[in-house]
Parts: sequence; C-alpha cells; structure tokens
Amino acid sequence: MEFHFEILKTGPTGARLGRLTTPHGMIDTPAFMPVGTAGTVKGLTQQALGELGVQILLANTYHLYLRPGHERIRRLGGLHRFMSWPGAMLTDSGGFQVFSLTELNKVTDEGVVFRSHLDGSEHFLTPEKSIEIQQALGSDIAMAFDECIEYPADHDRAASSLKRTTAWARRCRDYARALSSDGIRTNAEASTNPGQSIFGIVQGGMHADLRRESARQLVDLDFPGYAIGGLAVGEPHPLSIEMAALTAELLPKDRPRYVMGVGFPEQLADYVRCGVDMMDCVLPTRNARNGCLFTSAGRVNIRNAIYADDPRPLDKRCACMVCRTYSRAYLRHLFHANEILASILNSHHNVAFFLDIMGKIRQAIAFGELAEFSSEFQARIEAGDPK
Repeated sequence: MEFHFEILKTGPTGARLGRLTTPHGMIDTPAFMPVGTAGTVKGLTQQALGELGVQILLANTYHLYLRPGHERIRRLGGLHRFMSWPGAMLTDSGGFQVFSLTELNKVTDEGVVFRSHLDGSEHFLTPEKSIEIQQALGSDIAMAFDECIEYPADHDRAASSLKRTTAWARRCRDYARALSSDGIRTNAEASTNPGQSIFGIVQGGMHADLRRESARQLVDLDFPGYAIGGLAVGEPHPLSIEMAALTAELLPKDRPRYVMGVGFPEQLADYVRCGVDMMDCVLPTRNARNGCLFTSAGRVNIRNAIYADDPRPLDKRCACMVCRTYSRAYLRHLFHANEILASILNSHHNVAFFLDIMGKIRQAIAFGELAEFSSEFQARIEAGDPK
C-alpha cells in the first residue's frame, strides 16, 4: 500500500477525522501512538496491542541504534519482522534523545557527537545517519533529524535551532531521494521498507514568529507529512496549545500533522481541536510502572493505603480486561508485592484508556460533538472519584 492521507470530516473547531494509509496498514485519525522505545511497549506483548486495537506504534532510533544495532535489525528483515509487529510503525529521528539523555554532546551544523548512555562510547549522528538507521529499521514513517531545544529558550537560541533544523531536514530529504533514485545499493544501504515516508519537524521554541518561519521553510521542502516538535518540554499547557494551533494552521491541509510527545488524557482533545492528526506519549506505560493509573474520574495512585480493601474495579466506565476482571485492592497488592503482573496490568489499562479516549474523540468529531465530549470529560476529571 502506498502512503496516502484522506480527511473524512473537519469539525467547526478545526478538528479532523481522517484515514492514513501506510505500507503496513491503515490508521484512523486522530490517533494516539503507544511508544515502543526499544522495539517493545513495556509490559505488553504485540498480541495484546493488536487486541487493544493499536494501529500504529512509535519506536526509537537512538535506542535501537545503540542496542541491538540497526544493521543487525536490517539483517533480520527490519523492525516489523524483528519484533513481530504487523501494523504501521513510526520511528523518531533520535534527536530528542541525543539532547536529553546524554550529558556529553557537541552540536555542530554537521551533526551531533554524543556519548552513549549505556557504555560511554562516542558516536556521531548526522541527518544522513539518522535516515540510514530508520531505513534499516524499515518504519512506515521516518522523522527528519531535528534539534529539540530546552524550555525556556530565548529568541536567538530558538532562531539558531530553527536554521539548523531546516538545513538538517533538507539533508534528510535529499539523502533519502538520492538513495531511492540511485538504483545501486549495497545490502547495507537497502531499506527494509521502500514505501517509507519522511516527516519534517517544525521547531522555533515558544516564539510565534519563529514557528511561522519554520513551518514556511519546511512546507517549501514538500514533505508528505509534518510534525510539531519542541512541545511538552516544560512549558505551560496553554502555551503548548497556542504553539500547536498557530503551527498547524500553516501546514498543508492535505498532509497529516503530528504533535510529538503529548499529552495527559484530558489534554488530547485540546490538541485535536488544533487540527492535529497524530500524537504519542510515554505517559501510559511510564506512569503505569509507577502505580499511577488514568481513569475517567482522574488519576489513581494505586500505591495508596485507601485502596487496600477496595473491591471496586479501577474504572467502572472502562471496558478493558483489567477493569472487567480485577479489583483495586488486588492491583495495589501486586504493586506492593513488586510483582511483574502489576506493570503488565497497569500498562494494559493505561494504554487501553488512552486508545478509548481517542476513539471517543473520533466519534465525537464524526457527530459534531467534540466540544461537548471534551467539557464532559474534563468535568468528570475535576469532580474526582466518587466514593
């Protein structure tokens, strides 16, 4: 299947109901992508993900490059085959991890020299290397290498990052085009997914004029899809929404739009109203491993003593396997007993909860009721857990 994006309906706020077709399947949008950093969504099998209705996963270039290595994955047939995942997959560029996980790195216009967080070994990641790794992995969507900066960042710092990000995006595009047009590749250069598409990433910090300029420059490069990067880095949520909205408005209406690294359940509809089609976040599984569970009445810290004798399901509005089967008391027991099953069940529920919210958001867009859904959901979150 060729890469194709179709908008089925646009709501009055700008929310879009769509369908994204990739070489490994179709995705209903707006979509939430669970994060499978090292080729696995922590605590969940690929079979469980399929049963939950996951259509697309995110995997991480930086981590898979360091371990087990992109050439090994290439030799084994690409990441889809390596991890036995039949659905669509997106890989990030590795840029965010290079800047956030490594204390020692040096950024130049050529690329980034960094030391592995695993063994301290030195590596040089360039736009071309990022695309080479992602082609070896064989994701359906690859992200252009970008420079994700800290918050807050002044105008000069953000402008410098914007300039570098655009230059790197052009190099990613040109490198991928050159490889596809050469017709002469060694086995080490061959893509494990010839239908792979590359998305450009808009940067510019929290400066509206720089966001506009970054969007303009990337649109000129004519990518099949675009991401809004540099959000969820510590800025207030209203500012995040402001940057997402003004950026999305400048991106082509016929291309998918992806906000990277967001957000909490009650925030998802806010980004969708900006005209965003795709989102991802590590919150469902990371919080699950720490005993923080998302419900329709807000967050539940299952570690708390008040749940020790609580026979109720975690969330009576949730139809997932965990809420149908286990009590809060049992989930608390598993967590305090340090049982592996605690992470498995907690992760299963949290991922199911995020996917269910996005499904309800799609339904609300279809019926023109997104504003009502969002306000009702927010009210339940604020009201909390009825005893």
